[in-house]
Amino acid sequence: MHKDFALLREERLTELGGTARLWRHKKTRAEVLSVVNADENKSFGVAFRTPPKNSTGVAHILEHSVLCGSKKYPVKEPFVELLKSSLQTFLNALTFPDKTCYPVASTNLQDFYNLIDVYLDAVFYPRIDENVLLQEGWHIHAEDTDTVKWNFKGVVYNEMKGVYSSPDSVLAEESQHSVFPDTLYSLDSGGNPPEILNLTYAEFKDFHTRYYHPSNARFFFWGDDPEEARLEKLAELLNDFDYLDINSAVPLQKRLDYERKIETFYAAEEDDGNPRSAHVTVNWLLCEGKDAEEIMVLEMLEHILTALAGSPLRKALMDSGLGEDVTGCGMETDLRQAYYSIGLRSVLPADGDKIEILILETLADLAERGISQKAIDSAVSATEFILRENNTGNFPRGLSAMFQSLSTWLYGEDPFLPLAWEKPLASIKSRLAKGEKVFENAIKKWFLDNPHRSLVVLLPNSSLAKEREEKERARLDNIVRSLNDKEKQEVVALSSALVLAQAKEDSKEALATIPTLGLNDIPLQGKENPLAVKQSGGITVLRHEIDTTGILYVKILFPLDHVRQEDLPLLSLYCRALTEMGTKNYDFVDLGLEISARTGGLDTGVSVHSRVDEDEPFMHLRISAKVVEEKIDTLYALLEEILLQTDFSNKERFVQMVWEDKARFEQSIVPAGHSLLASYINGMFSKLGYLNEEMNGLPYWDFIRQLADTVQDDFADIEARLNALHASILSKVKTVLSLTGTEQLIAKGERLAALLEGFADVSRPVPDRSYAFKKQAAGLLLPAQVNYVGLGADLKKNGYVFHGSSHVITRFLRMGYLWDRVRVQGGAYGAFVRYTRNAGTLAFVSYRDPNVERTLAVYKDTANYLGNLTLSREELTKAIVGAIGDIDTYLLPSAKGNAALWEYMTGYTKAMREQVRAEVLGTMPADFHDFAPYLQKALDGGVETALGGGQVQEYAAKANWNIIKLL
Repeated sequence: MHKDFALLREERLTELGGTARLWRHKKTRAEVLSVVNADENKSFGVAFRTPPKNSTGVAHILEHSVLCGSKKYPVKEPFVELLKSSLQTFLNALTFPDKTCYPVASTNLQDFYNLIDVYLDAVFYPRIDENVLLQEGWHIHAEDTDTVKWNFKGVVYNEMKGVYSSPDSVLAEESQHSVFPDTLYSLDSGGNPPEILNLTYAEFKDFHTRYYHPSNARFFFWGDDPEEARLEKLAELLNDFDYLDINSAVPLQKRLDYERKIETFYAAEEDDGNPRSAHVTVNWLLCEGKDAEEIMVLEMLEHILTALAGSPLRKALMDSGLGEDVTGCGMETDLRQAYYSIGLRSVLPADGDKIEILILETLADLAERGISQKAIDSAVSATEFILRENNTGNFPRGLSAMFQSLSTWLYGEDPFLPLAWEKPLASIKSRLAKGEKVFENAIKKWFLDNPHRSLVVLLPNSSLAKEREEKERARLDNIVRSLNDKEKQEVVALSSALVLAQAKEDSKEALATIPTLGLNDIPLQGKENPLAVKQSGGITVLRHEIDTTGILYVKILFPLDHVRQEDLPLLSLYCRALTEMGTKNYDFVDLGLEISARTGGLDTGVSVHSRVDEDEPFMHLRISAKVVEEKIDTLYALLEEILLQTDFSNKERFVQMVWEDKARFEQSIVPAGHSLLASYINGMFSKLGYLNEEMNGLPYWDFIRQLADTVQDDFADIEARLNALHASILSKVKTVLSLTGTEQLIAKGERLAALLEGFADVSRPVPDRSYAFKKQAAGLLLPAQVNYVGLGADLKKNGYVFHGSSHVITRFLRMGYLWDRVRVQGGAYGAFVRYTRNAGTLAFVSYRDPNVERTLAVYKDTANYLGNLTLSREELTKAIVGAIGDIDTYLLPSAKGNAALWEYMTGYTKAMREQVRAEVLGTMPADFHDFAPYLQKALDGGVETALGGGQVQEYAAKANWNIIKLL
């Protein structure tokens, strides 16, 4: 009972490990879904239905803007102030095609309450004055009346220019639009850059008034905090509002009885001679999200069709030779109606119809001949494992549940439906046990007999990037021509006022309103990850005893330090080959099905680390698996199969893997340009960075492109190299077995050591590595409307000795100096600085940045800023609390075992952790000043670089950088 809320429903949901209650606020009719369970990672979110009426991106811009000051918290960036000083495990905001969500999470109760208070005030009482729209949305930046220098600027404007520079993003957007031609899902809620420039302040303000009201809100709580306090906090705010009848309904797309065919374009470089430059998807409208059981059937069907390398639809597409890799978002269930998208990337422009016919014929064959029992068992087992494990990684489980509930709740349906998965899972199993052709019938209903289908062909246009720039300039020139001298002065004045507002510091009184934690709220000692070490037949066994809800997590590490320099780029493909090329007893199709049906996942990769405060790297082949108790013996057999019965002879499959890797790397460059640039920078300064760059960065890009051209003729040599590499790895010397689970699970898992003990007791000679560091400024070119700007520096070689205060200093720079100057004032979407302790290197990188030279100037002035910094006790405390929050990041049980593994391997002892923590907690202003001279010396010898289009090329030529054309 509660005086301000009516309890609509209450259920004990075993799937959530607690009780879920649906409340309705009596006065505003706002709904609250409250889940009470034992999760210490408490979560809260408020979501609004925000249906766009155009593609100006108003919902997206408003999502940014409400976090720029509010009634109770009148500072420029409450969001950033929270990030500076919170122990948050999640703090962000997200815009979807039909909703905007504001989620937070923390394991600290007072911190959790602080986050909720600031976010509630932000969404219901934001300041959103015109300057906020100019900063976060768009404005004309004019420093003086010389209109040649004028340009359009804005954080979201520039972010979306980056989105529209990515072919994958454009393809995904157009695929969605093609399925929903008559509803709001045909619009871009994020904002199409030319249309963003149409957004007025009146429309912006009206959007908030219209939709950001409690009567249009859905509130969500999760975790071990007291439920009464949840409702009291909401009542305190909601009681100030009355009910408002808001029309924010999301309409259904009427089913069409014909197929739509769409051709659209992406920005490409001038013809490079590669005819396979188009991308294709085939898309279907499916059922509503409220059809929980049918959604689960379709998700299992997706697993059957494409989840594994040998899945029938994926295999048919790859075997066709029509493209380089499978594309499409697959099952999309975040909208009111689900849809499915599948296709091929890097195809001939004329092959769209061929690809569609191939997909339909493959589906028809599956429906007619039936799906193998192995594939069905694999899909059901994999789905059930995922649901029971509920491993959301770094993303809080509570927020994952919130987004699941919104897939029905947002549209006026039952929010419990997506969360209570036991019932539909049991029903599907029962239907299958009775012999019902569940998946074959689903193929017929939703794909073969469903005329609501679209074919989207994305074509390259080598002049599109230039045309966009010219249209943007022409639009600005038209505005300029329409202005008289007085109006031009007004534009300059408006721009100057914005710059002054951005640069103006918040008053102490305003900053004092932001609730923060003090040092007394921080535990003096951090949590220790579980670890016990034993030896078994020459194998080091690491035991991480922790409750993992019946799942054993396994990692096996084989040393790779002996691998020849020329084989380093081959390691990525070797790792994939272990599980994706088959063995002497299983072809790759059956092997994939066995792994999926018998485990919760088995994958391989390369890990590169170094000991604490050392730059001499060591490498491992990493085999990771997870399995329930009754299938540990099956895992033993599978590991035995892929390690001892390896077969690298399937040329056709290996060629497909090469083309897949090439396509995936190519498509990742624009959306993950900051990661590529950071890798490139680190590769110039440290051995650790160099090895990572050789295996994953630009050298790998060169290797995979060349291999794609030669692999057909050179496969015999590649096969021989793979076999030699594999034979050299299977030694028990320095091999490590890591097991995470309960004592009982670990005891049974130790049987896996017997397999490893059977390998040869042979030490492989370690070659002298050739670290050919090339510290040369570079412009990395591709057809993008935005830039990623970097600068690398070496602190260690300039005398700096690691101290825990560096955690505080670099975080302070990231959340303060760089945020203000690169994001707020510069208009980039983000900027980062990372110090790598072992190597002693510092890397600055910006994300979706409209500038190059300006951002580099900000980086190079960092030491001067630190050297002259006057830091109040309050600011220092915030920085320390935030740094501890990073160190104490929340980990799920499997992640705790993984953290303990790498602490052991790198020699990061408990004493070291405690020393770093003490140094962080003891950080003083003098540490910032002492850091500055070392930073200045490092920056003086630093190396600049940038990734992007014409602006990068222009600056690189002027600065005499090396120019590297990526695409």
